[in-house]
Amino acid sequence: MSQNPPNLRPDIAPRAQIRDEARPGQPTIGMVSLGCPKALVDSERILTRLRAEGYAISPDYSGADAVIVNTCGFLDSAKAESLEAIGEALNENGRVIVTGCLGAEPEYITGHHPKVLAVTGPHQYEQVLDAVHGAVPPSPDPFIDLLPASGVSLTPRHYSYLKISEGCNHKCKFCIIPDMRGRLVSRPAHAIVREAEKLVENGVKELLVISQDTSAYGVDIKHAEERGHRAHITDLARDLGSLGAWVRLHYVYPYPHVRNLIPLMAERLILPYLDIPFQHAHPDTLKRMARPAAAAKTLDEINAWRDVCPDITLRSTFIVGYPGETEAEFQTLLDWLDEAQLDRVGCFQYENVDGARSNELPDHVPDEIKQDRWERFMEKAQAISEAKLAAKVGKTLEAIVDDIDEDGIASCRTWADAPEIDGNLFIDEGTGDLSVGDIVKVEVDEAGDYDLWGKLSV
Repeated sequence: MSQNPPNLRPDIAPRAQIRDEARPGQPTIGMVSLGCPKALVDSERILTRLRAEGYAISPDYSGADAVIVNTCGFLDSAKAESLEAIGEALNENGRVIVTGCLGAEPEYITGHHPKVLAVTGPHQYEQVLDAVHGAVPPSPDPFIDLLPASGVSLTPRHYSYLKISEGCNHKCKFCIIPDMRGRLVSRPAHAIVREAEKLVENGVKELLVISQDTSAYGVDIKHAEERGHRAHITDLARDLGSLGAWVRLHYVYPYPHVRNLIPLMAERLILPYLDIPFQHAHPDTLKRMARPAAAAKTLDEINAWRDVCPDITLRSTFIVGYPGETEAEFQTLLDWLDEAQLDRVGCFQYENVDGARSNELPDHVPDEIKQDRWERFMEKAQAISEAKLAAKVGKTLEAIVDDIDEDGIASCRTWADAPEIDGNLFIDEGTGDLSVGDIVKVEVDEAGDYDLWGKLSV
């Protein structure tokens, strides 16, 4: 079986950052959060509830009374990683509760690790809490353990993921997310806006809007309006954009109504950035995938978006080596990429996933051909990225500071860069007065394949 290494997978969230210290005698829970940013949000919600009940949160196994492993089941390689994490937690701690997407297959987990204390599925918060209570009873201090003003965050303090819905109504043949997480369930718009307001009040400078299908937000509740907020992605984007933070949209399907978001980007109400999972370009491949898109129309849409907002950044992910993909179909994808000129591109090699309908398709592509096509695709994507970044030399860009190392080099991101998955803008001098989370103006003086270098603008 071919396995994509982590840097080829689209299901990787930023590494969880846990900041907490236990008081003497306080029950402590460890957390291992795997999978996509949506799973990271689930982990944050679980830990927020646990901390409010008097538990401390541990960043390692040894200091915990029990460990929660939030798993991923997107690809076989992700499943293998989840099983490895569970086994490591059992070896290091011995008391393990499993949740997340792979938890939708409890027999699969217990077949490999029969000693786990409990297995729950994705976003089953109450069941996770029940399992924790059974393993490690809470012992709250009424004078200390009050509901925190802000929830537990597993990302740096200056940005936060904002999940607007669960599940998905699509039936893509390579994906089992709807089987694990169910059909689309949208959150009320007023609840999302309130959460965003609290995040911004607590210092968050960037809101990363996520779901399985952001464009479909509110369809299941007929775009209901409640407490002055309508459950439609355009209205929600406008509401979030009024809070003063950067707003970045992920997992947007190119439905026609997406064009209504582009004027908000041109007005700088939200970031001029769209993360759209095109997956392929050849119509026959897309049909075998059962994807809700057609390549010819997406090129027209891209051109229309750029007419309204010329500096829009477009990121996408693609699959090469999908069953039945011919050399001609792959060449169509390369030609499409040449024409589309996407700014940020990820690509992974097709893998069978237990339960996916694509497993039964004929004409699976040999591993060596998948690897060859991936290399050719990434070579073209890299050349496009290099040219686009070279065009930014001499320009002054707004950037947010993510990190400052011991040598004083600041790692930043521009509007065109999402955390962990896109590039960086580095500042290597004059950073003494900068702090993580600052938003600064940077004059770009050097460009690489995926990253930029510059100096603070005076």
